[in-house]
Amino acid sequence: MQGTAIGFVGTGPMGAPMARNLLSAGFDVILWNRTAAKAEDVARGEPRATVAAAPADAARPVVVVMLPDLPQVRDVVDRPDGLRAGWRAAGTADPVLVVMSTVSPVAVTAWARELAADGIRLVDAPVSGGVEGAGAGSLSIMAGGADADVAAVGPVLDAMGATVRHLGPVGAGSLAKTCNQIVVGGTLNALAEAVAIARQGGLDVETVLEVLGAGLAGSRLLSDKSRRYLTGDYAHGGACRTQLKDLEFGIAAGRALGVDTALTEVARDRYQRMVDRGDAELDHSAVIRVVV
Repeated sequence: MQGTAIGFVGTGPMGAPMARNLLSAGFDVILWNRTAAKAEDVARGEPRATVAAAPADAARPVVVVMLPDLPQVRDVVDRPDGLRAGWRAAGTADPVLVVMSTVSPVAVTAWARELAADGIRLVDAPVSGGVEGAGAGSLSIMAGGADADVAAVGPVLDAMGATVRHLGPVGAGSLAKTCNQIVVGGTLNALAEAVAIARQGGLDVETVLEVLGAGLAGSRLLSDKSRRYLTGDYAHGGACRTQLKDLEFGIAAGRALGVDTALTEVARDRYQRMVDRGDAELDHSAVIRVVV
């Protein structure tokens, strides 16, 4: 698919490096972002990149969307100058919309049925790996959709991720991402308690984190977040408000499937406290602030 034109909507902290990796892989990329300057930053010096004036101008047979949640995705499709209008004007038959945002598996499945009635195919392909993984092209990508649709966009996903797996029909990718976020939220809460106990008990936190990392408690999260616990710098990163949203998705999925999500509910309540106290934009490791 190199040389194929791809629409890309949403050039925020995750979307911008993902779009750059598509350009590096040889795709022509038509970019649109609500704040045009962010799309222009990605396009600067890139002969294969074009900045669209409206979402409709980014409507190509394959469009990747990386926005905060499903309401924003739906808006960019259905607004008067949105993707649907662009596909219609271009006479594009059976376009594929690749939703890489973290969204409700229930809601995205229902919406996919609506879109299918209009000939629009949806692949939900949320990611894990953070801004660092997006920049390195090493994201873990969890895809849901019809076999033919996921296969068709396979080269696009491969350009942005190191681990790309097709989990099942539409919604399966988002359900897998929900599982990922349950583990992330629960682990960060456990780390917060452990670090707080070590600190309150007079232990050297750096040494404690070192020995935890070398043993069975070691994890990618512990490695990635240790600096934050040691410096108290919780700026930027994965926002607490986003973690709260994702845990709500997990609790809803658990209820629908008859799974006890008591631990996830505790984690959710702590992130709610972070949001309520005005710390919504801090990195999700900052949940330690409501532990002590």
